[in-house]
Amino acid sequence: MYGGWLAVFLTVAQCPGQTIPKTVSLFDGKTLAGWKTVDPAQQKQWYVADSMIISGDRQHKIPENTYLQTTRAYGDFEFRCLFRLTGDPKTGMINSGIQYRSVIEGTKIIGYQADIGDGYWGDIYDEHRRGKLVGGDLSVLKRVLKPDGWNSYIIRCTGKRHELYINGVKTCDYLEQDNNIPQKGVIAVQIHSGGAAQVEFRDLTITEL
Repeated sequence: MYGGWLAVFLTVAQCPGQTIPKTVSLFDGKTLAGWKTVDPAQQKQWYVADSMIISGDRQHKIPENTYLQTTRAYGDFEFRCLFRLTGDPKTGMINSGIQYRSVIEGTKIIGYQADIGDGYWGDIYDEHRRGKLVGGDLSVLKRVLKPDGWNSYIIRCTGKRHELYINGVKTCDYLEQDNNIPQKGVIAVQIHSGGAAQVEFRDLTITEL
């Protein structure tokens, strides 16, 4: 009986009609190929060093929000990355985020953001549209979050459902009710204006679902 069930399982698992989602890297670790700034004038504010995408230097205040976007748009996907946000809050707001399913209008990016930073960890914010949509649940996250160290982000979008995870802990589970909101768009990394901050991203991957 055991062997029979195993044979059935293997037959289903190896069905030639099934498509296994493929995970691909969004960053080659050396260049910004496949990326560009939303505002071309801000291109010099993003650079690559030590296999990381970086903006800010912790010495100078960030004058305005700036975004580095993918040149491709994505609909249903699971995005993963490692990130580190550092800076002295005494100098101003220290904040970052990851835009997704976002659209570009001129030099403005409009869409969902997985938030990063004190007071905003794990929130879903709707940039340049509706503002904060869901506050991140920190009840478990606070035990494993490294505010000034490396953390992981997972953004999973399937249809109207949005799930955010930081360090493997779910912070948001949101269901979009507005049928007019685009369900496909670019991904972008952000550094927020305010304090003397620096944000670093590495190991950025996406699995289209």
